[in-house]
Amino acid sequence: MNRDKITGVILAGGLARRMGHIDKGLLQFRGRSMITHVIDRLGPQVDFLILNANQNRPVYEKMGYPVIADAVDNFAGPLAGLHAALSACNTSLLVSAPCDSPFLPDDLVARLHAGLDEAQAQIAVPLSGGWRQLVFALCRREVLDSLTRYLDGGGHKVESWYATLKVIEVPFPNQANFANINTLEELERLEST
Repeated sequence: MNRDKITGVILAGGLARRMGHIDKGLLQFRGRSMITHVIDRLGPQVDFLILNANQNRPVYEKMGYPVIADAVDNFAGPLAGLHAALSACNTSLLVSAPCDSPFLPDDLVARLHAGLDEAQAQIAVPLSGGWRQLVFALCRREVLDSLTRYLDGGGHKVESWYATLKVIEVPFPNQANFANINTLEELERLEST
């Protein structure tokens, strides 16, 4: 089956406020940096991989992938990372995943792509455990202009921007695949499971 090429971006550009401002992507989890777990899961599902990071750039660059920083000031959240990645990618599709979700599904991209095509949507997001997993998104590069206008207008909430687009929810049965690690307590608990 012929398909569009897909760029993946791992979002590691946040401030990790709930983690005491520790760079979550570089935090050790089960003997390796958290972002390494995400690279191992997302990398095989995409044609190209880039990392979005706003600090510790030399450390991320040693991982062997292009590293891009937000172009939007003031750590504007995941949309700023998505904006930077959409601006940098050369493919018609981009999938995003946060650096703090080491269990993401091995079929994430394939299932989101099927849903995106079937619905002729602009963005596909997983629906798991009754929750839209908004930062895991497969989007068409054409949404860049819309996102740029939204950010330029002071917007920063993912849900509010999505409301302006055609978004399809793709069911994923295993909610544990989307567990993210936001606190040191969560890290400790998941370390031992």
